[in-house]
Amino acid sequence: MSSTRSARKRRTARTLWLFPVPALALYLFFFAYPTVQAVQYALTDWDGYSATFHTVGLRNLTRLTAHDDVFRHAAENNLKLTLTVVLVQTALALLLALYLARTTRASTLLRAVFFLPTVLSSVSVAFVWRFVYDPDSGLLNSAARAVGWGSLQSVYLGDPSTAVFWLALTQVWFHAGQMTVVFIAGLQAIPRELYEAADLDGAGRWTRFRYVTWPLVAPATGIVVAYTTVQSFKAFDLVLGLGGNPPGPALDILSTRIYTTFSNDEFGYAAAQSLVFMALIALLTWVQRRTLRRA
Repeated sequence: MSSTRSARKRRTARTLWLFPVPALALYLFFFAYPTVQAVQYALTDWDGYSATFHTVGLRNLTRLTAHDDVFRHAAENNLKLTLTVVLVQTALALLLALYLARTTRASTLLRAVFFLPTVLSSVSVAFVWRFVYDPDSGLLNSAARAVGWGSLQSVYLGDPSTAVFWLALTQVWFHAGQMTVVFIAGLQAIPRELYEAADLDGAGRWTRFRYVTWPLVAPATGIVVAYTTVQSFKAFDLVLGLGGNPPGPALDILSTRIYTTFSNDEFGYAAAQSLVFMALIALLTWVQRRTLRRA
């Protein structure tokens, strides 16, 4: 009987090893293999459709880092967008979560209201906010004229110095409710006994937040910051909806710049841009995690 039981356990163990195979196959086919191909194409001058191409070594990366001012400007726009969205959206989502953490009818309704924009498509959001920002008949300028604040009118997306920040505002409106839900889940996981102990010690609101809430909500904060960073780098459809195809220099970010390069039949160069894009996201995420661990 013992030998039969051992044989059955070995067969079960071998069977269990088969369960990860479908997921591993999908990962290798849709992520690992394309990544290896991107590295190969980044070292060539392939145009995307010719049967032949030449290996150019690191020429694409040299051109990218030393001579491509357009890509550098797109990277600057993306960093401005990311920094603004991460700071504003994280702070706003945390404030909303602190206000809505209690389970009441009003807070439940408000959670649904704030979460609603997240279920909309990016293109729909872009066209709605394109109307809001329209300098002639848009909601913001029309409201300013209606209340006699005509001096506050602006061209919004037409101003190269501020366009990326209006894009950031749209991004925050789009996803702040989603991040609020993440923070609410983190806040509700904090044991109530800790707050009761802080109250017995005479701690005020700020002290409770600084020494109880903030340290214990840090895992949720890490999720929000990392996800927001990736969202800001992948705001492709939102940018195209607001700025057109291709967007102007004021709204051009890395994802749209890579797309434009692909559209210009420079597949090898676009692959090199994609590798730098991936490396930049990985670096920023790593820096953010290290910073949040020390906070």
